[in-house]
Amino acid sequence: MLASAALVLLMTPGLAFFYGGMVRSKNVLNMIMMSVSAMGLVSVLWALYGYSIAFGDNTFGLIGDPTQFFGLKGLIGGDASSEVAIPLAGTIPATVFVAFQLMFAIITLALISGAVADRLKFSAWLLFAGIWATVVYFPVAHWVFDFDATDDDGNLVHEGGWIANKLEAIDFAGGTAVHINAGAAALALVLVLGRRKGWPAAPFRPHNLPFVMLGAGLLWFGWFGFNAGSALSSGGLAGSTFVITAIATGAAMLAWLLVEKIRDGKATSLGAASGIVAGLVAITPACSSVNVLGALAVGVVSGALCALAVGLKFRFGFDDSLDVVGVHLVGGIVGTLMVGFVAAPETGAGVAGLFYGGGADQLWKQAVGAFVVLAFSFVVTLVIAYIVKFTIGLRASEEAESVGLDESEHAESAYDFAAVGGTARSAVKEA
Repeated sequence: MLASAALVLLMTPGLAFFYGGMVRSKNVLNMIMMSVSAMGLVSVLWALYGYSIAFGDNTFGLIGDPTQFFGLKGLIGGDASSEVAIPLAGTIPATVFVAFQLMFAIITLALISGAVADRLKFSAWLLFAGIWATVVYFPVAHWVFDFDATDDDGNLVHEGGWIANKLEAIDFAGGTAVHINAGAAALALVLVLGRRKGWPAAPFRPHNLPFVMLGAGLLWFGWFGFNAGSALSSGGLAGSTFVITAIATGAAMLAWLLVEKIRDGKATSLGAASGIVAGLVAITPACSSVNVLGALAVGVVSGALCALAVGLKFRFGFDDSLDVVGVHLVGGIVGTLMVGFVAAPETGAGVAGLFYGGGADQLWKQAVGAFVVLAFSFVVTLVIAYIVKFTIGLRASEEAESVGLDESEHAESAYDFAAVGGTARSAVKEA
């Protein structure tokens, strides 16, 4: 479990490379900084009150008690008397569960940053990030990841979140809490922030596709900790979720490339990387409840639909810079709903989807969980975005955008163009 937690943490630097390669060279450091800053900011908030909101004793299944584990009180220590029973933690120490869930909180926040590339002030990002993690992610994590706990006599000793326990929707590793949550927030934030200067007429090409492929590889690698680690043990469930994750991801990449080939005549490396991420997103909620055929179905459907969905921003006019909505929101919805169709009764989840004779019972549960999280995240993010906009301001100045956020926000440059025969100023202007 410690190794799985470390793998999930590695996903955030992987995301930084994935996003960093997709922006222009004058904004790559800013893009990376938004992911890296999430690692620091969420770690502090999680230790102070985030874990307690997500896994403390709740009120009406909606939010945990922020004071119960404030500063992780009662959890830090090595003697048996300090150990606290954590729902679904099995035999692992409470602190290991704290660490594992912390990494989920970090990557969820970092995902949002791709939608606002090239134009969000760094100070605005930090303020938004702190508020969003507090009032959106931590409560939603409680809804989805905090399960009821009983004593040896079957008496309820801890009541968890409503999606996991009352609704009984299946979200094994975060299709709703992570991907739908982040995707809906990304959509709301870009609507308030506005379009990049020159979009959609001007080309905004990735400046470093090897970075993108490196990032996709690190994400795929780390995602095994994300999904298989969510079994909270090294037993058969962890093994099957590992294999199912690999199968669905491969199918999604191939499906994305096929759509590109048919639509555009070429299969691209950017498409391969995007297909990998789409498949990983979609299989996240479903990896414990589908068999191999179900994994292939989830992969193919998510790869194809996400490849088509990334064009929606041009149709509807919202500037989602790096396709967070098209990949994470759409992919999260696909994976969550597909559980209701292809959940196999022989898997550890113990439910049958519509295609396995289970009727629509699980499907409506999946739909309610998905769309309630979507609506909650979207509406609350709109409020947060307007608060930040009318206090410290969201958007960088026009001059800062033109120069690039690396220089204007961080006084740095990713590349020393002068050393290879040009000038830094002219190269940044061309980028």
